[in-house]
Amino acid sequence: MTKSVFIKNQIKSFKKKSIIVDGDKSISIRFVLLSSLSNGKCVATNLLESDDVLSAINIVRKLGIKVKIKSKLCEINGKGLFGLKFKKNLILDSGNSGTTARLICGMLANSNFWITITGDKSLKKRDMKRVIVPIKKFGTKFKRNKTKLPISFKGPKILKPINYTEKLGSAQCKSALMIAALKSKGETNLKCLPSRDHTELMFKNVLKIPIHIKKREGYDYIKLKGMNEFKNFNYKIPGDISSASFFIVLTLLSKKNNLTIKNLNINPSRMGIIKVLNMMGAKIKVLKRKSYLGELIADINIRSKKNLKAVNLNPRLNSSAIDEFLLIFLVSSVCKGVSTFRNLSELNKKESKRLDWGIKILKMMGIKIKKINNSGIKIWGKPNLKLEKSFIIKDFSKDHRVFMTATIAALTLGGNWKIYDQDCFKTSFPKFGKILNSLGARI
Repeated sequence: MTKSVFIKNQIKSFKKKSIIVDGDKSISIRFVLLSSLSNGKCVATNLLESDDVLSAINIVRKLGIKVKIKSKLCEINGKGLFGLKFKKNLILDSGNSGTTARLICGMLANSNFWITITGDKSLKKRDMKRVIVPIKKFGTKFKRNKTKLPISFKGPKILKPINYTEKLGSAQCKSALMIAALKSKGETNLKCLPSRDHTELMFKNVLKIPIHIKKREGYDYIKLKGMNEFKNFNYKIPGDISSASFFIVLTLLSKKNNLTIKNLNINPSRMGIIKVLNMMGAKIKVLKRKSYLGELIADINIRSKKNLKAVNLNPRLNSSAIDEFLLIFLVSSVCKGVSTFRNLSELNKKESKRLDWGIKILKMMGIKIKKINNSGIKIWGKPNLKLEKSFIIKDFSKDHRVFMTATIAALTLGGNWKIYDQDCFKTSFPKFGKILNSLGARI
């Protein structure tokens, strides 16, 4: 039976509170996959133990890698670039994790047996063509020309280096190709639209892999040579900015609140949500900034804010806020003026059609909203918005971000809400409910 939550009360004031959110999901998954290709025992502190990360762990275990999770530590014993065990007719389940599914395609592109990658009902609807097309260039063969999971492939033991232009701004595609390039004999050259750069930072600062990156004419040019084995490594994983964003907006839209979120990853390629909210007048402060293995870490402070203003957002900021647009739409609903967002087709390629869900939720709330050019929207804000009706949110493909955004809307704007698929947030943020309760939410 599908579980649901009921929310009838707005959250009360929580003055001068501080929280720590779960470890960064993008870095956690990359740690699991890359440590399995290292030579020796790797240890991560604060690894996110969400369903998505556990899917990655289950996969590397099936490939012969020993993984031990104890308290806040995760130990993974890597076997080198070519040490994974490939078995005939192996089926690997990525669950709901698009990152795991796509990166695994690059990591296993040299399998000498047919391998099948699958996932849950939601993941099977998502595009895999963005990794299939370039990975074929390495010499890997795919069965039946399918572009959605399940997909099956096998490759030569040593891959060919490639030259490829990535035009979607997909960090998952870029990372899959970089990992595949490690097993190629020669130099791979990638020309990529900007996207989150955790893999590049790990290659350069953690794995010490020779990699050259230049930014030119709106693209990132990445050059790396394959066949570079790397040593074991340790990593202290910072908090996830995407998870923190729900509490940023919770604080911003509720009354007389002051919240500090500690030890947060503020990688510039992930800071779009902060930039956009500050453009709206939020005045979010970044404190105690420091560098760790190429990543920027800091505390951030948020206060409740009235009189927020609409924005006409430059699409160049889209990639750095791609996972947070549902929250940005929610804030736009109480801004003074008309907010405009363009080139958001990528939102409808996520766990659910998020652009469509953003429109649907705001219309339910009585917000005037108009779709423009198929992939953009205009939102007419209501600064004094107060909800009193009943709302039911369901059938959203168990998209954790739809669930959590609806929860924040209920706690800040009022109304009586019934939100289905209660457990779906465990894919990315298992402590979401626990932190809400610590701040006084009544759900």
